[in-house]
Amino acid sequence: MRKQLFISLGILVFLFLGTLIAIIYAKGYQIDFKQGRPEISGTGLLVATSIPDGAQVLINDHLTTATNNTINLAPGTYNVAIQKEGYYPWHKTIQVQKEVVSKATATLFPNAPKLESITDLGINNPAIDPSGTKIAFTVASQSANSKNGIYVLSMNANPLLTLQGDSTQIVDDSVDNFSTATLSWSPDGQSILATITNGNRSTNYILSATSFNSSPQDVTETLSTLSDQWTTQRLEKANARIASLQANLKAIVQNNFTILSWSPDETKILYTASQSASLPLVINPPLIGADSTPQQRNIEKGDIYVYDIKEDKNFLLLANPAPEAENGPKYTWMPDNRHLLFVHDKRIDIVEYDGSNDTTMYAGPFFDHFVFPWPSGTKFVMLTDLGNTDTTPNLYTVGLQ
Repeated sequence: MRKQLFISLGILVFLFLGTLIAIIYAKGYQIDFKQGRPEISGTGLLVATSIPDGAQVLINDHLTTATNNTINLAPGTYNVAIQKEGYYPWHKTIQVQKEVVSKATATLFPNAPKLESITDLGINNPAIDPSGTKIAFTVASQSANSKNGIYVLSMNANPLLTLQGDSTQIVDDSVDNFSTATLSWSPDGQSILATITNGNRSTNYILSATSFNSSPQDVTETLSTLSDQWTTQRLEKANARIASLQANLKAIVQNNFTILSWSPDETKILYTASQSASLPLVINPPLIGADSTPQQRNIEKGDIYVYDIKEDKNFLLLANPAPEAENGPKYTWMPDNRHLLFVHDKRIDIVEYDGSNDTTMYAGPFFDHFVFPWPSGTKFVMLTDLGNTDTTPNLYTVGLQ
């Protein structure tokens, strides 16, 4: 009986020590044996992940592991690089704290992206709907008049069909010259306003975006009413977003931000500073394990920033931007909520929301302000004639994986 009791006690002690060691390691502590004595040193954990995975992780220029993996590091500041053959490298300075999990989350982009056409009709005036899933455009280059008009391409359609140029025609030129129209989407993405200009005279039609319009409705005389309705709907949506913020943050946003756009999940705000100010802390003390990229809480009027609502962090994207113009800088959120398309200086970049890892993905000919992210985030769409001015431009995708 006594022997069995000692065995049972031994097993319990073993399990207790094993559990204690597991907890110690899980919290980032390591047991070192120095001068024959075990010493417990506090460390932090760095979780390194990448898309695609299997990339090399370099810590202070030393190859340390591969993604996806967790690394124990002594508290401090580290230069982390994640790289994979065939992709642009990713870099970030990350602060590791004792008993805190820090993250190095890298999306790697190919250094030889794939370019594919998704229209072959020759198009003009593309406009993306509010949901970011449909593109309307005009066609005026076809020999048969019935093929000219307005089309809608769904980016949620079968990708094989989309790459074959599958688009739905919603109106032709039998009633008016819709192939020359400028297009605007309704706030709900169900209708399109087509404006046809002939000299000093403009005619406006409201069209269904989901079916062929054999008898388009002329709304020229009631255009102001329709415009007011759409403006009211957009304002109601914008005000609802602001109203969802806590009171102190709401005051900061209303007093200092000219909102350009919200991230798709509405956790980040892209904005221009409406005045120079110092943003007070909303979360105090600051969250541990948050993005350690240096932030900028002293904002300057006219500069462009991203504010992260969840982490109460404010990042500078662009200082002293050029005045708004046709070729001025333009940011558009990617579906992953972490990256933005940055169109500037005849280039298309992808940049992280905190301003890091600005990567040029395309520097060939394209038409400014006609660049749209694909809903899956695997590519983006642009309008280009590939430098051949004798041809009508088409929509092309640039692959990001």
